[in-house]
Amino acid sequence: MNESITALLIGLATGGLILLSTKGKSSRILVFSEDIFFIYLLPPIIFNAGLRRNNFFRNFMTIMLFGAIGTLISFTIISIGAIVFFNKMNIDNLDVTDFLAIGAIFAATDSVCTLQVLNQDETPLLYSLVFGEGVVNDATSVVLFNAIQKFDLVHMDVQHGLQFLGSFLYLFITSTFLGAAAGLLSAYIIKTLYFGRHSTDREVSLMILMAYLSYMLAELLDLSGILTVFFCGIVMSHYTWHNVTESSRVTTKHTFATLSFIAEIAIFLYVGMDALDIEKWRSVSDSLGKSIGLSAVLLGLILVGRAAFVFPLSFLSNLMKKSRNERISFKQQVIIWWAGLMRGAVSMALAYSKWRIIIFCLNHIIVCSLRAYPTPGNAFMITSTITVVLFSTMRPSPPSGFRMLLTTPAHTVHHYWRRFDDAFMRPIFGGRGFVPFVPGSPTERSVHPW
Repeated sequence: MNESITALLIGLATGGLILLSTKGKSSRILVFSEDIFFIYLLPPIIFNAGLRRNNFFRNFMTIMLFGAIGTLISFTIISIGAIVFFNKMNIDNLDVTDFLAIGAIFAATDSVCTLQVLNQDETPLLYSLVFGEGVVNDATSVVLFNAIQKFDLVHMDVQHGLQFLGSFLYLFITSTFLGAAAGLLSAYIIKTLYFGRHSTDREVSLMILMAYLSYMLAELLDLSGILTVFFCGIVMSHYTWHNVTESSRVTTKHTFATLSFIAEIAIFLYVGMDALDIEKWRSVSDSLGKSIGLSAVLLGLILVGRAAFVFPLSFLSNLMKKSRNERISFKQQVIIWWAGLMRGAVSMALAYSKWRIIIFCLNHIIVCSLRAYPTPGNAFMITSTITVVLFSTMRPSPPSGFRMLLTTPAHTVHHYWRRFDDAFMRPIFGGRGFVPFVPGSPTERSVHPW
C-alpha cells in the first residue's frame, strides 16, 4: 500500500469512529474549504513536483503531448459521454457547463499517487513521462475548469467557442511565462546580487517566497496559479537550486518534499472521513442504484478517455523517434494508460468547488458551516466523485513483469535546448556547475591566493 491509500483507510476508520461516537449524526471533524485547498495545500504539492522535474526537458515533447493535448482529448470524451449517458439515466438539473466541468474534473489524474506504481531507478523514462504528464495534466484540467466557469456555455456558438479556446490558450501560455519569469528572477537575484548568500535560512526563504509570490500573483491576475508555480519550480530546479550553497540545497529539497507530503496526506485523510458523511448518502439513498451506475459510467469514461489519447499520441511520438530502441513499446503504453487512471486531490477539490456551497468559516481557518446540497444532482456528483477516487486509488498496481527497463531518451528538442541553455541562459542565471562564492571557502582562496 502507498501513502495515499493508507491515508484514505485511516480517514475511513476515523470517520467510522466519529460516526459511532455521534450516533450516526456526523463522520467529520473537518469540513472542506476551497480556499484552504487552493491557497495552502495545493501549492506545495505542485511546486515540489516542479522541483522534482525528472528529465522534464529531456522528454518535453512527449510530456506536453500527453499532458496538454491528451488532457483535452480525455476532457472531450468524458464530457460527451456524460451528456449521452446521464440523460439516459435521468440525471436532472445539469446543463452544458456542468457536463464540461465533469469532463475537466475527471480528466485530472493524481500525479503523486500515480508514481507509487513505478520505480524511478528501474524505469527512468517511464517514470519521467508519467510524472511530467500527471502534473501538466493537473494544471491543464484546472485551467480548463476555470475557463469553463467564466463563460456562459449554455448558448454556445462559433464565436463563443473561439473565445473559450482563446481564453484557455491565454491562461495556459501567460501562466507558464509568469512562472518561468519568477524562477529566473530568483536565480538572478541569488547569483548576481548575492541576496541572502552565506545564510541557508535566507536562501531557502527567498525560494519559498518567490514561489508563493508567483502563485498569488497569478491568482490576483486571474491566471492559473497551479501552472505558474509548477513552471516556477521547474525553472528554480534548473537554475536557482544550483546557485545556492550545498546546505541550502539539502534543506530546500527536504523542506518542500515534507510540505508536499503533509498536504497530500491531509487531503486524503479528509476524503476518507468525508466518504462516510451521512448527509450526502441520505440525499441519494432513494436512488442508490443510480448513484452506483453513475460512478460506473464515470469510471468507464475515464478508462476510454485515457486510452483514446495514450495509444494514438504514443504512436505519434514514436514517429518522431529515429531509433527503434527509443520508441514507446505497446507494453509501456499499457503501463502509461493504467498508471494514469488514478483520480485524487485535484478532482475532489474541483468537485467540491463546483457542487458544494460554503456559507462561512469559523475563525477563517478550517471548520466551516455548509449549506445542504442544493439539488439531488449535486449530491449525486459529490458521492460519485468520492466513489471514483476511492476505487481508482485502491485499484491494483501493474504486475511487476511489466516494469521493464527503458532505453535512453531521445535527444531531439532537448539537445538543442541544452546548447541554447549552456550558451546564453546559464552565464546569466547560473545553474548546474555554478559554485556559490562563500567567504573563507576554497572558492575564495582560489580567487585570492594572497
